Amino acid sequence: MSSPTLEDRFAGCLLGLAVGDALGARFEGRSPEGIAQQYLQPRDLSEHPPFGELWYTDDTQMMIGVCETLIACGEINYPELCRRFAENYELHRGYGRSTQLILEAIRDGHDHRMLAEELLPGGSFGNGAAMRVAPVGLAFRGDLAKAAEQARKSAQPTHLHRLGIEGAELLAAAVALASCTERFDRDSFFEQLQAVAPSLEYAGPLGRARGLTERRDLVLFGNGIAATDSVGTAIASFARTPDNYSETIGSVILLGGDTDTMAAMAGAISRAYLGRAAIPEKLLDALEDGPKGRRYLETLALQMCRRFSHRSNE
Repeated sequence: MSSPTLEDRFAGCLLGLAVGDALGARFEGRSPEGIAQQYLQPRDLSEHPPFGELWYTDDTQMMIGVCETLIACGEINYPELCRRFAENYELHRGYGRSTQLILEAIRDGHDHRMLAEELLPGGSFGNGAAMRVAPVGLAFRGDLAKAAEQARKSAQPTHLHRLGIEGAELLAAAVALASCTERFDRDSFFEQLQAVAPSLEYAGPLGRARGLTERRDLVLFGNGIAATDSVGTAIASFARTPDNYSETIGSVILLGGDTDTMAAMAGAISRAYLGRAAIPEKLLDALEDGPKGRRYLETLALQMCRRFSHRSNE
């Protein structure tokens, strides 16, 4: 089987994130036991997905804003990123209360930075910055230091806490590494990730993920909205089954909890490695295709590829 092209990887990453997000959204907040009454194995979710159209959440909508900013500016530009977030904002996508208020402040021309400090003294350590950062990993795939720096910038409108920002840096690095990989090397992958995220809160889970073999052990990594309870989970699921997108996203969805964001992050890494073709057509066909739906994501991926392919290390 030939390696995916760079364009396939870009499209796969964006679509893999959106599909994981939209499928996972059907199970958000449910318990593992409740999900297991319908789905016993990860592959069952792809083979027999919930009936009807799959609608993405704020995870994908904010990722689109990151993409649009990178295409327009060639890097993360804070004012442009804020403008894109505010323009794309649709409350029904499931935004958290704090993010909702911050985006509405941006939209209305108020001091959103002061508001962010008031809402979350010390900053948010949630996974909101990590869930949207995958395009940064694609854009700066040949330079992990640059990817981390741009990930920090992409987090700033909503996340000021060290752990929330570091989660975004780690996820961007995972996407960057996956998109450059021809044959997955677990040891090399984790060695490079641990250099990006030295904090004990991430170094410990990454060390455990390096040796993970059993799906049942994913529960040890967490399933919550904190970046420390979900970023490592997504990375661990990918590394356990790097050649199987359905297994990767299905495994984190079966954990329950913050299923949409975990599946979005895991799906982005998986498809950055495998490319677009391996996404089950049944899931792609079900993904919403409105003004900023599936075909728009494909267009963004092509524009991203053209904009940033010169930075590739391939």
